[in-house]
Amino acid sequence: MKVLFVCSGNSKHGISTIIKKQALSLEKHIKDLKIDYFGIQGKGIIGYLRNIKPLKNLLKNNSYDIIHAHYSFSAFCASLAGAKPLAVTLMGSDVKANFFNKYLIKFFAFFYQWQHLIVQSEDMKKTLGMRKVHVIPNGIDLHIFVPMDKKKCQKQLGWDEWKKHILFPANPIRYEKNYVLALQSIKSLGDINLELHYFENVSHSETPLWYNAADVILLTSLWEGSPNVIKEAMACNKSIVATNVGDIELLFGKEDGFYITKFNVKDCAENIKQAFVFLHNKTNTKGRDRLIAIRQDDVSIAKRIYNLYDNIINKS
Repeated sequence: MKVLFVCSGNSKHGISTIIKKQALSLEKHIKDLKIDYFGIQGKGIIGYLRNIKPLKNLLKNNSYDIIHAHYSFSAFCASLAGAKPLAVTLMGSDVKANFFNKYLIKFFAFFYQWQHLIVQSEDMKKTLGMRKVHVIPNGIDLHIFVPMDKKKCQKQLGWDEWKKHILFPANPIRYEKNYVLALQSIKSLGDINLELHYFENVSHSETPLWYNAADVILLTSLWEGSPNVIKEAMACNKSIVATNVGDIELLFGKEDGFYITKFNVKDCAENIKQAFVFLHNKTNTKGRDRLIAIRQDDVSIAKRIYNLYDNIINKS
């Protein structure tokens, strides 16, 4: 089976890490599956429109069983280039950040006959308001994200082992990550031994070290699809405080050491305190076991995506 991934190629490393991981996982776990990439160059509507002709030429000169577009604008571009059969994966920002975008998705999905539409969570499906939608989040590689010795990780990163460390697993400049709530909540605790860290210019290969060096993971996002950073932290058995976005409730279940906070400083600060109480009594959560139980590992997710591909081919 030959698949073409159509996606933005504008990130620092070209194709985004999330999409690259999904492709590598599919090729690793599914025999005889090969994935090529069409990385869209240029941002904004004009940038995407300029890629229609090059994509149309690529499709004319190559034969693919499936074209799989990631994010709505990539899907619009693929549709206008005549890509068929087309599967589309949407992320949180596609349906949460822009109401007009949501209606464009509905139009393109109907008019251009998208074969399968994939979203990251039930919350996204509900917001989108479409029935024929598959909920398939990104899977986590449990061989990469593993529990490690906290003190050794802190030493490697140069963190003070006598302080308490909270990791905000995002870049603070991203509005939707709501860094202000995280910062104000920590300041309100008045604990001089608390240190806040965040992801800025941190390569993906280094993130397991950061998760394991932290005492508590704090996510205060305004919206998410199915937050990979939370699943990665769970795979490392870390205690987590998060706002109730995306599929957080499903991920956390009723496991100890996970706390859902409201969007206010007082409640967020209280949940951070509870996370440290948990750590005082126990060392780790059972997040890793939880991911396996709800089949959010990369092997299970790869099989679900492949089944959709197979379904499309059999209907063609």
